[in-house]
Amino acid sequence: MKSKKSKIIPASRKTAKAAAFISQGKGRVFINKKPVEILNPLMARERILTPLEIIGDSRNTIDITVRVSGGGYMGQAEACAIAISKALVVHFKTNKALRSNITNFDKHLLSGDSRRTETKKFGGPGARRRKQKSYR
Repeated sequence: MKSKKSKIIPASRKTAKAAAFISQGKGRVFINKKPVEILNPLMARERILTPLEIIGDSRNTIDITVRVSGGGYMGQAEACAIAISKALVVHFKTNKALRSNITNFDKHLLSGDSRRTETKKFGGPGARRRKQKSYR
């Protein structure tokens, strides 16, 4: 008997894009077909697993598969966390307290974070920095 997968839940953070799938299972989490336990650095792994710590014992009844691309490792970790949070809310739709628990912990886990890099302008090496002037 094939396990029933939930629909694909997309999420993004800066330039990183992630898509999460949830199916019935034993609590395993895969990021790009690799177990999350071998993911380095540790800080990124902890950020990815944050939504699963919020749901508690329910995490042992599901398997999560995430595809992620683009951005740096922390942007990818944030995108994975957002995708997993959204997928958990869709998967456990009968649990109304789950959405509020996730939102109380970090509101950006469900809504995302709209901050982006400011574009570079002319007259300087970066977005805001300009060449120094001296009038003396």
